Amino acid sequence: MRRVRIACAQLNVVVGDLDGNAERIAEWIQAAETDGCDLVAFPELALTGYPPEDLLLKPGFVEDNLEALHRIVRRVGRCAAVIGFVDRDPEGLYNAVAVCAGGRIRGVYRKRRLPNYAVFDEQRYFEEGREPLQLYEIGGVRVGVSICEDAWAPGGPIAQLSRGGAELIVNVNGSPYHAGKVRQREEMLAARADEADCPIVYVNMVGGQDELVFDGASFVVTNDGDVVTRAGQYTEELFITDLEVPSRPWSEAALPIEMVTRESAATGPVLVAVPAEPLERWAEVYGALVAGTRDYVRKNGFREVVLGLSGGIDSSLVAAVAVDALGADRVHGVLMPSRYSSAHSISDAEQLCANLGIEHRTIVIEPAFEAFLQMLAPSFGERPADTTEENIQPRIRGTLLMALSNKFGWLVLTTGNKSEMAVGYATLYGDMAGGFAVIKDVPKTWVFELCRDLNRRAGREIIPQTVIDKPPSAELRPDQLDTDSLPPYDQLDPILEAYIEHDRTAGELIELGFDPQLVRRVVRLVDLAEYKRRQAPPGVRVTTKAFGKDRRLPITNGYRG
Repeated sequence: MRRVRIACAQLNVVVGDLDGNAERIAEWIQAAETDGCDLVAFPELALTGYPPEDLLLKPGFVEDNLEALHRIVRRVGRCAAVIGFVDRDPEGLYNAVAVCAGGRIRGVYRKRRLPNYAVFDEQRYFEEGREPLQLYEIGGVRVGVSICEDAWAPGGPIAQLSRGGAELIVNVNGSPYHAGKVRQREEMLAARADEADCPIVYVNMVGGQDELVFDGASFVVTNDGDVVTRAGQYTEELFITDLEVPSRPWSEAALPIEMVTRESAATGPVLVAVPAEPLERWAEVYGALVAGTRDYVRKNGFREVVLGLSGGIDSSLVAAVAVDALGADRVHGVLMPSRYSSAHSISDAEQLCANLGIEHRTIVIEPAFEAFLQMLAPSFGERPADTTEENIQPRIRGTLLMALSNKFGWLVLTTGNKSEMAVGYATLYGDMAGGFAVIKDVPKTWVFELCRDLNRRAGREIIPQTVIDKPPSAELRPDQLDTDSLPPYDQLDPILEAYIEHDRTAGELIELGFDPQLVRRVVRLVDLAEYKRRQAPPGVRVTTKAFGKDRRLPITNGYRG
């Protein structure tokens, strides 16, 4: 057994900020060197940020990324650094890592398995790596490197590196979060470690990028498949582990090896990293919403946010997330009651603001609503009131919020949930108007669970219990309830999950035992609302399939399977 000191740089980078990312990478390399590490590994495409998307189509961006890499490399000392970057040759671009030490690049590994599903479309940009594999002797241990998807199939690059003599594998990642992803990753890497018969160091990115959230949770798994240590979720940290690596036999068929360091720099007492416990389910989902909101606001140059508060559960949850993401002094609530707003909705919204400690104002929309009705009366004639008049109200509210945004530079947070977005129970240019949709991927039944869990963890009512208990209502007409237009959410959400996240057809849903009439109604609503969703702002992805780049269906679509 030989001891090697490994640092996982669980870093939060900004896509496209090559200079800023390069400087932070160099600083963290120096910190790892100071802590006596033999190797520090950074996440996938740490230099460019992940995913860089069509920035990769700009030759100048690729060239600037290479120049930034070489600036970092000149600052690398004894501690080897594994740095994610974009490589190129006459054949195309590559998702790659450079293994650097002593002021120079010792080798480059190019990702071999390019994911092209869900939110991933790497085959649009990258070629598969086909260069011969090699190992690196670092701290007296033969180390192989791989990138993210390379680990997700048996018999892949990790197994090949192991057969070639690797005693330790470093796998760098840009693995976005969805509920349950931590356990899925650890089970998969345990299987790869058992197959390869060597430990694996898994390094993941942390932070929000548009609708994606990277939750970190980097970890080390032994050759027996046991997770020995784990970094926190949603925390930026240099996670250092002293790892005892079993020796493996060497053979003539072994891969070529680049000598970096023969002896470990780790001397003195063994560093024992205490594994961070994974968050419980609802705390984990809530943490993703907070991280995604914080980074979307911060990385896009905003400091404060504004949202409409109806006294309902959705806007209450969004307000709580915003406070935890940014601080109460940067969150502004706006109550915009109409003739149909109940007294308890106003008092519930005011109580929420008091609980959260946020500033709020009240802007009554009745004068604007009455003016609209009068202006439209000659055109509407004797036609009875319907959803047209209902939708005028959220459109007035959307206009008011955007006016505050323009005047004060606040980002508007929208408050619609996934269930509503799925069936189109939202008003285009009304409650859908804004810059970031915090809970657009959170089903309504999850909203209730998140609010209950938030209060439980806080040990007090953050979300007023009256908000949780009352039946959901848009309050756009007298005595309105969501159930006037939609099935109960505990019946609706399972159908939506099967249809949207698992791609079941209507026929398959009926075969699974769902009510045929209800299935046809829900499927029709989902399909008709596609044009609305295309115009919705981005929001945090927390399920296995979110609306947006994760689910891409044609608006003009005649299939009703």
